[in-house]
Amino acid sequence: MSKTADTQGGPVIKTARLTLRAARQSDLTDLHAVYADPRAMRYWSNPPHPDLSVTQAWLDSLIASSDPYLSYFVFEYEGRAIGTGGMHKPYEVGFILHSDFWRRGLGREAMTAINAYLFDTNETAELTADADPRNAASVELLKSLGFVETGRAKNTFCVNGEWSNSVYFALPRPKG
Repeated sequence: MSKTADTQGGPVIKTARLTLRAARQSDLTDLHAVYADPRAMRYWSNPPHPDLSVTQAWLDSLIASSDPYLSYFVFEYEGRAIGTGGMHKPYEVGFILHSDFWRRGLGREAMTAINAYLFDTNETAELTADADPRNAASVELLKSLGFVETGRAKNTFCVNGEWSNSVYFALPRPKG
């Protein structure tokens, strides 16, 4: 893994197969494919983006954000934006990957690098995450990254009239 900065000054992390970098307006079509993918959005706290304008508004707010707790990366694979991930609340991480790229280890590769970056650049004792317990792949990914379950809650968000539960996780800061 290597770290550099892009032309806008944001961090760029290179892993074996991915470039993790700040979002750009040129990512719009690729990111719309991710956020409009019903399989990828199945357990998300929002419905799939119905059209490009919704993704454009989301992308604009991401690029313009000055929130110190927003540290989000685009997952670039073979020149294409295939997902996003990073910190979106104080020390809470999340990720999404287009379903065409599931089961290749790309989410694990990205989040391993992002978690290391977040611990390197923040003083927090732990990172947290939350997942819908029906999303077995995300739950297993979090566990494989070293996250441990810290609790559960019912009916934490409602999308299109369907209530979802949450399972909460924490990843302690690595020792040393």
